[in-house]
Amino acid sequence: MYTTINKYLSLVKFAHTIFAMPFALIGFVMAITRGGGSFSWATFGLVLLCMVFARSAAMAFNRWLDVDIDKLNPRTAKREIPAGIISKKNAMAFILANVILFIVTTWFINRICFFLSPVALLVVLGYSYTKRFTALCHLVLGVGLSLAPIGAYLAVTGQFAALPVMVSVLVLCWVSGFDIIYSLQDEDFDRSQRLNSIPAWLGLSGALRFSEVLHVIAAALVITIGIVGHFHWLYWIGAAAFVSMLVSQHMLVKPNDLSRINIMFMTTNGIASVVFAVFAIADMVFLG
Repeated sequence: MYTTINKYLSLVKFAHTIFAMPFALIGFVMAITRGGGSFSWATFGLVLLCMVFARSAAMAFNRWLDVDIDKLNPRTAKREIPAGIISKKNAMAFILANVILFIVTTWFINRICFFLSPVALLVVLGYSYTKRFTALCHLVLGVGLSLAPIGAYLAVTGQFAALPVMVSVLVLCWVSGFDIIYSLQDEDFDRSQRLNSIPAWLGLSGALRFSEVLHVIAAALVITIGIVGHFHWLYWIGAAAFVSMLVSQHMLVKPNDLSRINIMFMTTNGIASVVFAVFAIADMVFLG
């Protein structure tokens, strides 16, 4: 049983939940402190479940759809489905279970979340197809993760608002930027298989410039959110840490040196999301 659970946790890269979950918590707390919502443990638990179910379905679907591609790529050939650790049939059953659980969970949150659940699934599942026809697939991934803060806000308030939408756009730019950096590893493979990506389209140097532009926009949004949302000094500590880690990614990775990409991808971005969320939430809770 334990081994089976570990296999599926590895399939969906559960540890990578650290990227979007902190921003979902920002959206949740923002709904209570700035949106007039009320705290509920039940709603909080349902939001966390939605995050887990949607992300698990999306990651497993990506692995299921790309199994033939992954078999050919030395970097991905040892993933659970191409390596035969999890069968395609069982992976699809896992995907369908998570899709159903996600939709059912939104039903218990509120009407708008339930009606928007197919749209959310279309985005997070549809991302896996995009590399087959557009180099902007990284932006679609960013859109998928950007649903976390606005989705959490909707779960509490049942309505849209400008500030959480800005947080979502921040996530879009941040995630898209670091996904482009991560995909530098597959530039040659993507070209050989006629797969679309920013590195395959623009080359290593061009892709890094594209990523830099997205991260400059993300940094600008961090500052704008702080001003528009009338945040206090705790937020600005988190904002400074987040922006400094954006900068560090581009210092770590160079066109002629991709050896530190994994450090950048997991460690730097994981720390950035957690630190920013901790200070932003503390600011909203303790300083108003």
